[in-house]
Amino acid sequence: MLAISNLHAAYGKVEVLHGISLEVPKGKLVTLIGSNGAGKTTTMRAISGMLKPKGGTVTLDGKDITGHDSHKIARAGLAHSPEGRRVFASMSVTDNLLLGAFPRYTRARTKGDIKRDLEKALELFPRLKERQQQLAGTLSGGEQQMLAMARAVMLNPEVVLLDEPSMGLAPILVEEVFRIIQRLKSEGVTMLLVEQFAAAALNVADYGYVLENGNISVHGPADSLKTNPKVIAAYLGGGH
Repeated sequence: MLAISNLHAAYGKVEVLHGISLEVPKGKLVTLIGSNGAGKTTTMRAISGMLKPKGGTVTLDGKDITGHDSHKIARAGLAHSPEGRRVFASMSVTDNLLLGAFPRYTRARTKGDIKRDLEKALELFPRLKERQQQLAGTLSGGEQQMLAMARAVMLNPEVVLLDEPSMGLAPILVEEVFRIIQRLKSEGVTMLLVEQFAAAALNVADYGYVLENGNISVHGPADSLKTNPKVIAAYLGGGH
């Protein structure tokens, strides 16, 4: 479904990604873990068009989307829930969600039943249902994160990129976010998850990649990574 091959990305003259490759099969949840500064968010930005790759290819459902503008990539069916949430603060919760479906209104994507999908999103995120007319900027950090995720789902995408969905959240909200991710997975939503809590990410994922200094150092089924001594030592607390 989503395939990245030999991807290079840089900020100015500083190369951050040195030719990484990974795949996200249809209906699967793949996680990308690594330390701060490893290049995880850069990977997500290069996939979604927020950063133009310096080399390599990104394909979505067999179509080359490498270096395309973000709005064209969204129309192709890739939704990005970015690090830092980036909700539209002066708009209501409902309007934020409907904006996520904008390519469907313009027929750039199959329209489908947007009203039904809105109801489904609010059912999936009950905190948002209680705050439908509230301005997004007045929501708590956890509620804004849920809104960013729900907005991505409203695209009715082929693939969802989730970049650090638990960042800055209280433990109880982290549990809620992962409950929602697990439910999306059970419904067959294809996802690439970047997450600071490696153990939680591997518990929910089908497959994982470890990114170190802009290179994939190890990858495999999530269960095998959880028992990999190097992964345990570096990311799962085994070295402490």
